[in-house]
Amino acid sequence: MRILSGIQPSGTLHIGNYFGAIQKIVESQEKGDLFAFLASYHALTTVKDKELLEKNIFEAAVNFLSVGIDPEKCTFWAQHHVKEVLELYWLLSNHTSMGLLERAHSYKDKVAKGIIANHGLFSYPVLMAADILLYDSNIVPVGKDQMQHVEITRDIANSFNNHYKTDIFVLPESKVDENVATVPGTDGAKMSKSYGNTIDMFGTKKRIKKQVMGIVTDSKELNEPKEWENCNIYKLCELFMNEEELKELQERYATPGEGYGHFKLTLLDKINEYFAPYQEKREHFIANPKEVHEILAYGASKASKVASEKMRVLRDLVGLI
Repeated sequence: MRILSGIQPSGTLHIGNYFGAIQKIVESQEKGDLFAFLASYHALTTVKDKELLEKNIFEAAVNFLSVGIDPEKCTFWAQHHVKEVLELYWLLSNHTSMGLLERAHSYKDKVAKGIIANHGLFSYPVLMAADILLYDSNIVPVGKDQMQHVEITRDIANSFNNHYKTDIFVLPESKVDENVATVPGTDGAKMSKSYGNTIDMFGTKKRIKKQVMGIVTDSKELNEPKEWENCNIYKLCELFMNEEELKELQERYATPGEGYGHFKLTLLDKINEYFAPYQEKREHFIANPKEVHEILAYGASKASKVASEKMRVLRDLVGLI
Protein backbone atom coordinates (compact mmCIF):
# COMPACT_ATOMS: atom_id res chain seq x y z
CA MET A 1 0.00 0.00 0.00
CA ARG A 2 1.53 3.29 -1.10
CA ILE A 3 0.84 6.36 1.04
CA LEU A 4 1.52 9.82 -0.41
CA SER A 5 1.93 12.99 1.66
CA GLY A 6 2.72 16.43 0.28
CA ILE A 7 4.44 18.74 2.75
CA GLN A 8 4.20 22.50 2.31
CA PRO A 9 7.55 24.29 2.86
CA SER A 10 6.01 27.07 4.88
CA GLY A 11 8.70 28.08 7.38
CA THR A 12 8.40 27.84 11.15
CA LEU A 13 6.61 24.81 12.58
CA HIS A 14 4.47 24.96 15.69
CA ILE A 15 3.29 22.20 18.01
CA GLY A 16 -0.13 22.25 16.33
CA ASN A 17 1.55 21.22 13.05
CA TYR A 18 3.31 18.39 14.85
CA PHE A 19 0.39 16.83 16.70
CA GLY A 20 -2.11 17.69 13.96
CA ALA A 21 -0.24 16.17 10.98
CA ILE A 22 3.52 15.64 11.18
CA GLN A 23 3.41 12.93 13.83
CA LYS A 24 0.98 10.91 11.68
CA ILE A 25 3.16 11.28 8.57
CA VAL A 26 6.21 9.97 10.42
CA GLU A 27 4.23 7.07 11.89
CA SER A 28 3.00 6.07 8.42
CA GLN A 29 6.57 5.04 7.49
CA GLU A 30 5.95 1.92 9.57
CA LYS A 31 2.51 1.19 8.08
CA GLY A 32 3.13 1.32 4.35
CA ASP A 33 5.27 2.50 1.46
CA LEU A 34 5.45 6.22 2.28
CA PHE A 35 6.20 8.74 -0.47
CA ALA A 36 6.63 12.17 1.19
CA PHE A 37 7.59 15.23 -0.84
CA LEU A 38 8.19 18.91 -0.21
CA ALA A 39 5.57 20.69 -2.32
CA SER A 40 7.92 23.26 -3.80
CA TYR A 41 5.98 23.84 -7.05
CA HIS A 42 2.76 24.31 -5.08
CA ALA A 43 4.51 26.84 -2.85
CA LEU A 44 5.06 29.09 -5.89
CA THR A 45 1.36 29.98 -5.83
CA THR A 46 2.01 32.08 -2.73
CA VAL A 47 5.79 32.57 -2.42
CA LYS A 48 7.38 34.73 -5.13
CA ASP A 49 10.66 35.46 -3.31
CA LYS A 50 13.68 33.36 -4.39
CA GLU A 51 15.60 33.54 -1.11
CA LEU A 52 12.52 32.89 1.00
CA LEU A 53 11.47 29.85 -1.03
CA GLU A 54 14.98 28.35 -0.92
CA LYS A 55 15.09 28.93 2.84
CA ASN A 56 11.64 27.42 3.39
CA ILE A 57 12.43 24.30 1.33
CA PHE A 58 15.69 23.70 3.21
CA GLU A 59 14.11 24.32 6.62
CA ALA A 60 11.18 22.04 5.82
CA ALA A 61 13.60 19.26 4.87
CA VAL A 62 15.58 19.82 8.08
CA ASN A 63 12.45 19.90 10.23
CA PHE A 64 10.99 16.69 8.86
CA LEU A 65 14.29 14.84 9.06
CA SER A 66 14.63 16.07 12.65
CA VAL A 67 11.27 14.68 13.77
CA GLY A 68 11.86 11.24 12.30
CA ILE A 69 11.43 11.07 8.53
CA ASP A 70 13.85 8.28 7.60
CA PRO A 71 15.12 8.28 3.98
CA GLU A 72 15.72 4.52 4.24
CA LYS A 73 12.17 3.79 5.35
CA CYS A 74 10.40 6.11 2.91
CA THR A 75 10.93 8.10 -0.29
CA PHE A 76 11.53 11.75 0.66
CA TRP A 77 12.27 14.39 -1.97
CA ALA A 78 11.60 17.91 -3.19
CA GLN A 79 8.81 18.07 -5.79
CA HIS A 80 10.83 20.15 -8.28
CA HIS A 81 13.60 17.53 -8.42
CA VAL A 82 11.32 15.18 -10.38
CA LYS A 83 10.24 17.06 -13.50
CA GLU A 84 7.95 14.31 -14.78
CA VAL A 85 5.24 15.66 -12.50
CA LEU A 86 4.93 18.74 -14.73
CA GLU A 87 4.67 16.62 -17.87
CA LEU A 88 1.88 14.60 -16.31
CA TYR A 89 0.25 17.83 -15.12
CA TRP A 90 -0.07 18.87 -18.77
CA LEU A 91 -1.43 15.51 -19.92
CA LEU A 92 -4.03 15.59 -17.14
CA SER A 93 -4.95 19.21 -17.93
CA ASN A 94 -6.32 18.00 -21.24
CA HIS A 95 -8.72 15.69 -19.42
CA THR A 96 -9.86 18.22 -16.80
CA SER A 97 -13.03 20.21 -17.38
CA MET A 98 -13.16 23.88 -16.47
CA GLY A 99 -16.30 23.23 -14.44
CA LEU A 100 -14.47 20.73 -12.26
CA LEU A 101 -11.87 23.32 -11.30
CA GLU A 102 -14.41 26.12 -10.95
CA ARG A 103 -16.12 24.10 -8.24
CA ALA A 104 -12.95 23.79 -6.15
CA HIS A 105 -13.58 25.21 -2.68
CA SER A 106 -9.91 25.90 -1.96
CA TYR A 107 -9.55 28.21 -4.97
CA LYS A 108 -12.65 30.19 -4.03
CA ASP A 109 -11.55 30.47 -0.40
CA LYS A 110 -8.06 31.72 -1.28
CA VAL A 111 -9.37 34.31 -3.71
CA ALA A 112 -11.89 35.43 -1.08
CA LYS A 113 -8.98 35.93 1.34
CA GLY A 114 -7.28 38.28 -1.09
CA ILE A 115 -4.81 35.95 -2.84
CA ILE A 116 -4.49 37.12 -6.45
CA ALA A 117 -6.20 34.72 -8.86
CA ASN A 118 -3.86 33.27 -11.48
CA HIS A 119 -3.66 30.11 -13.54
CA GLY A 120 -1.33 28.39 -11.08
CA LEU A 121 -3.78 28.86 -8.23
CA PHE A 122 -6.72 27.83 -10.43
CA SER A 123 -5.06 24.65 -11.72
CA TYR A 124 -3.52 23.71 -8.37
CA PRO A 125 -5.79 20.60 -8.11
CA VAL A 126 -4.44 19.29 -11.45
CA LEU A 127 -0.86 19.48 -10.20
CA MET A 128 -1.98 17.77 -7.00
CA ALA A 129 -3.60 15.07 -9.13
CA ALA A 130 -0.29 14.63 -10.99
CA ASP A 131 1.53 14.27 -7.66
CA ILE A 132 -0.85 11.51 -6.62
CA LEU A 133 -1.28 9.62 -9.90
CA LEU A 134 2.36 9.66 -10.97
CA TYR A 135 3.31 7.37 -8.09
CA ASP A 136 0.30 5.00 -8.11
CA SER A 137 -0.70 6.27 -4.67
CA ASN A 138 -3.33 4.22 -2.85
CA ILE A 139 -3.86 6.39 0.22
CA VAL A 140 -3.62 10.17 0.55
CA PRO A 141 -3.91 11.40 4.16
CA VAL A 142 -5.56 14.83 4.09
CA GLY A 143 -7.47 17.28 6.23
CA LYS A 144 -11.18 17.68 5.58
CA ASP A 145 -10.45 20.83 3.53
CA GLN A 146 -8.37 18.79 1.05
CA MET A 147 -10.78 15.89 0.54
CA GLN A 148 -12.30 17.58 -2.50
CA HIS A 149 -8.90 17.66 -4.21
CA VAL A 150 -8.60 13.89 -3.91
CA GLU A 151 -12.10 13.56 -5.37
CA ILE A 152 -11.02 15.81 -8.26
CA THR A 153 -7.99 13.55 -8.74
CA ARG A 154 -10.29 10.53 -9.01
CA ASP A 155 -12.51 12.36 -11.52
CA ILE A 156 -9.51 13.27 -13.70
CA ALA A 157 -8.10 9.73 -13.49
CA ASN A 158 -11.46 8.24 -14.46
CA SER A 159 -11.76 10.63 -17.42
CA PHE A 160 -8.30 9.66 -18.66
CA ASN A 161 -8.79 5.93 -18.08
CA ASN A 162 -12.15 5.93 -19.85
CA HIS A 163 -10.87 7.92 -22.82
CA TYR A 164 -7.93 5.59 -23.44
CA LYS A 165 -9.81 2.46 -22.33
CA THR A 166 -7.13 1.65 -19.78
CA ASP A 167 -6.62 1.30 -16.05
CA ILE A 168 -3.27 3.10 -16.12
CA PHE A 169 -4.18 5.27 -13.12
CA VAL A 170 -4.85 3.88 -9.68
CA LEU A 171 -7.86 5.58 -8.09
CA PRO A 172 -6.63 6.95 -4.75
CA GLU A 173 -8.55 7.04 -1.50
CA SER A 174 -8.41 10.01 0.84
CA LYS A 175 -7.82 9.26 4.51
CA VAL A 176 -9.06 11.69 7.11
CA ASP A 177 -8.03 10.80 10.66
CA GLU A 178 -11.06 11.64 12.79
CA ASN A 179 -8.94 11.18 15.92
CA VAL A 180 -6.28 13.68 14.91
CA ALA A 181 -5.58 16.19 17.66
CA THR A 182 -7.06 19.66 17.35
CA VAL A 183 -4.40 21.59 19.20
CA PRO A 184 -5.58 24.72 21.01
CA GLY A 185 -3.56 27.89 20.59
CA THR A 186 -2.52 30.26 23.33
CA ASP A 187 -5.96 31.93 23.12
CA GLY A 188 -7.97 28.69 23.09
CA ALA A 189 -8.82 28.80 19.38
CA LYS A 190 -7.28 26.25 17.01
CA MET A 191 -3.52 26.83 16.86
CA SER A 192 -2.70 28.59 13.59
CA LYS A 193 -0.08 31.02 12.32
CA SER A 194 -2.87 33.10 10.82
CA TYR A 195 -4.35 33.57 14.31
CA GLY A 196 -1.00 34.47 15.88
CA ASN A 197 -1.60 31.99 18.72
CA THR A 198 1.15 29.43 18.15
CA ILE A 199 3.88 27.82 20.25
CA ASP A 200 6.97 27.04 18.18
CA MET A 201 8.51 23.60 17.96
CA PHE A 202 12.01 24.85 17.24
CA GLY A 203 12.10 28.44 18.44
CA THR A 204 14.59 29.84 20.93
CA LYS A 205 13.93 28.97 24.58
CA LYS A 206 13.24 32.65 25.25
CA ARG A 207 10.64 32.86 22.45
CA ILE A 208 8.90 29.61 23.44
CA LYS A 209 8.76 30.73 27.07
CA LYS A 210 7.18 34.03 26.02
CA GLN A 211 4.58 32.15 23.96
CA VAL A 212 3.73 29.75 26.80
CA MET A 213 3.53 32.51 29.39
CA GLY A 214 1.10 34.32 27.07
CA ILE A 215 -1.52 31.55 27.27
CA VAL A 216 -4.90 33.07 28.11
CA THR A 217 -6.50 31.99 31.41
CA ASP A 218 -9.17 33.24 33.78
CA SER A 219 -8.30 35.64 36.63
CA LYS A 220 -8.45 33.36 39.68
CA GLU A 221 -6.05 34.31 42.48
CA LEU A 222 -3.33 32.15 44.11
CA ASN A 223 -5.51 31.32 47.09
CA GLU A 224 -8.40 30.05 44.96
CA PRO A 225 -8.84 26.51 43.57
CA LYS A 226 -8.85 26.42 39.78
CA GLU A 227 -10.80 24.47 37.16
CA TRP A 228 -8.71 22.34 34.84
CA GLU A 229 -11.53 21.14 32.57
CA ASN A 230 -11.62 24.20 30.30
CA CYS A 231 -8.15 25.57 30.93
CA ASN A 232 -5.95 26.18 27.87
CA ILE A 233 -2.82 25.25 29.81
CA TYR A 234 -4.26 21.89 30.85
CA LYS A 235 -5.46 21.10 27.30
CA LEU A 236 -1.91 21.60 26.03
CA CYS A 237 -0.49 19.54 28.90
CA GLU A 238 -2.65 16.62 27.70
CA LEU A 239 -0.41 16.39 24.63
CA PHE A 240 2.70 15.80 26.72
CA MET A 241 1.63 14.08 29.95
CA ASN A 242 0.57 10.54 30.81
CA GLU A 243 -2.53 9.70 32.84
CA GLU A 244 -0.71 9.73 36.18
CA GLU A 245 0.92 13.09 35.50
CA LEU A 246 -2.41 14.59 34.47
CA LYS A 247 -4.08 13.33 37.64
CA GLU A 248 -1.34 14.98 39.71
CA LEU A 249 -1.84 18.22 37.74
CA GLN A 250 -5.60 18.11 38.40
CA GLU A 251 -4.87 17.90 42.12
CA ARG A 252 -2.60 20.93 41.86
CA TYR A 253 -5.41 22.87 40.16
CA ALA A 254 -7.80 21.94 42.95
CA THR A 255 -5.36 22.94 45.72
CA PRO A 256 -5.04 26.68 46.51
CA GLY A 257 -1.51 28.11 46.61
CA GLU A 258 -0.38 27.94 42.97
CA GLY A 259 -1.19 30.34 40.16
CA TYR A 260 -1.50 29.79 36.44
CA GLY A 261 2.12 30.93 36.07
CA HIS A 262 3.24 27.78 37.90
CA PHE A 263 1.20 25.57 35.58
CA LYS A 264 2.61 27.38 32.55
CA LEU A 265 6.15 26.66 33.73
CA THR A 266 5.23 22.98 34.14
CA LEU A 267 3.95 22.96 30.54
CA LEU A 268 7.10 24.75 29.35
CA ASP A 269 9.31 22.10 30.94
CA LYS A 270 7.29 19.35 29.25
CA ILE A 271 7.52 21.03 25.82
CA ASN A 272 11.28 21.52 26.12
CA GLU A 273 11.77 17.95 27.32
CA TYR A 274 9.62 16.46 24.55
CA PHE A 275 11.25 18.29 21.66
CA ALA A 276 14.85 18.25 22.99
CA PRO A 277 15.92 15.14 20.98
CA TYR A 278 14.40 16.63 17.82
CA GLN A 279 16.13 19.95 18.48
CA GLU A 280 19.47 18.17 18.79
CA LYS A 281 18.96 16.43 15.44
CA ARG A 282 17.85 19.70 13.89
CA GLU A 283 21.04 21.46 14.99
CA HIS A 284 23.03 18.66 13.34
CA PHE A 285 21.21 19.04 10.01
CA ILE A 286 21.39 22.86 10.09
CA ALA A 287 25.16 22.55 10.53
CA ASN A 288 25.42 20.01 7.68
CA PRO A 289 23.41 21.32 4.72
CA LYS A 290 25.31 19.09 2.28
CA GLU A 291 23.93 16.03 4.08
CA VAL A 292 20.38 17.40 3.76
CA HIS A 293 20.77 18.02 0.02
CA GLU A 294 22.25 14.53 -0.45
CA ILE A 295 19.25 12.99 1.34
CA LEU A 296 16.84 14.91 -0.94
CA ALA A 297 18.84 13.85 -4.01
CA TYR A 298 18.72 10.22 -2.87
CA GLY A 299 14.95 10.47 -2.41
CA ALA A 300 14.55 12.12 -5.81
CA SER A 301 16.47 9.29 -7.46
CA LYS A 302 14.05 6.76 -5.94
CA ALA A 303 10.99 8.82 -6.91
CA SER A 304 12.38 9.37 -10.43
CA LYS A 305 12.58 5.63 -11.11
CA VAL A 306 8.85 5.30 -10.49
CA ALA A 307 7.99 8.54 -12.31
CA SER A 308 10.08 7.91 -15.42
CA GLU A 309 8.64 4.44 -15.93
CA LYS A 310 5.08 5.75 -15.49
CA MET A 311 5.66 8.52 -18.01
CA ARG A 312 7.26 6.12 -20.50
CA VAL A 313 4.03 4.10 -20.54
CA LEU A 314 1.86 7.24 -20.66
CA ARG A 315 3.75 8.81 -23.56
CA ASP A 316 3.28 5.65 -25.58
CA LEU A 317 -0.39 5.52 -24.63
CA VAL A 318 -1.20 9.06 -25.82
CA GLY A 319 1.00 8.93 -28.92
CA LEU A 320 4.12 10.84 -27.84
CA ILE A 321 6.57 8.33 -29.32
